[in-house]
Amino acid sequence: MTIDELADHGVERMDEETIREFLETQGTGVLGLPTERLPYMVPLSYGFDGETNLYFTYVVGDVSQKALLTEETAAASFLVYSADTEYMWSSVSLEGIISRVPEREWDSLGDALEPLQRPEALNDASESEDVAVYRFEIQTQTGIRHAGTPPEMDPDSSEN
Repeated sequence: MTIDELADHGVERMDEETIREFLETQGTGVLGLPTERLPYMVPLSYGFDGETNLYFTYVVGDVSQKALLTEETAAASFLVYSADTEYMWSSVSLEGIISRVPEREWDSLGDALEPLQRPEALNDASESEDVAVYRFEIQTQTGIRHAGTPPEMDPDSSEN
């Protein structure tokens, strides 16, 4: 079904402002990087500048598959979603250009570099291991959400 067909079931498109607000309140998602066979998918926390850029901090050891793949491509996708209940969920799919941020620019990024949430293990590792920062410049975005009422609570529902 298309998004328009799902509108009859309470699914709606998110406008740019709603997408921006959603990205500002989340902090984690799934990065998709191209490979020869299948996309390489990795969960990541992110910082957001409130405009068009997400920032990822990679903890890179001796070998980092995600850093290697990121360096080999310019294009990537990122999915941010939240599912509070089966009737309250949101999903934003982003496509963009990903590039390494030189260390000399990190301080100028300010709060945009800080994700809302980051696993404690990665916080600890980032203090003792090498890190790299990447900018994901959003080129296209699509957001959908369902903020409906369960059928048994909807006064207009035929199931009552």
